[in-house]
Amino acid sequence: MAAREQASEERSPDRGRDDVDDVDEVTRAVLTASRLLVAVSARSLAAVEDRVTLPQFRLLVVLSTHDEAKLVTLAERLGVNPSTAMRMLDRLIAAGLAERRVNPANRRETVLRVTPEGRRLVEDVTAGRRREIAGIVERLAPQQRAALVDALTAFTVAGGEPSVPGDGTDAYPLGWTSGPPARHDD
Repeated sequence: MAAREQASEERSPDRGRDDVDDVDEVTRAVLTASRLLVAVSARSLAAVEDRVTLPQFRLLVVLSTHDEAKLVTLAERLGVNPSTAMRMLDRLIAAGLAERRVNPANRRETVLRVTPEGRRLVEDVTAGRRREIAGIVERLAPQQRAALVDALTAFTVAGGEPSVPGDGTDAYPLGWTSGPPARHDD
């Protein structure tokens, strides 16, 4: 409730929600919201920080969204050099969170995959983040929730981020799309 009152006080009284056309004002609001989302993500990762770093967790997320991958493909998806991906992967393999296997279709290739323990780690972090975000959303009035869905959907489409499935599977638990945002100059 206090957050809603503060947000109302910060908006000028003669300015309604439909009048927000100032790019700087919208940018400030998004940056403020992103601080909150980063804090939620950081808290969800804090529970596993003794096991994995953020870049290693990101690698686990990418591996868990794709059943298996070759090193070069994984490095491309992460936007890092193959040698960097290999160093991260070696640490995850040593921790039992990822594994390397010979590709049965081509015995000269090695494929990488997340282990059941690695998948559980990703699912636990994602579930914690989901619970905390749900707790924040529950404090919003129904009309604010609807407006937030509309605004965030438009924002993510403009940024080129794929939607998270509505079935709770979180196919992209922490985003990290592979390409730059698409431009929409309409």
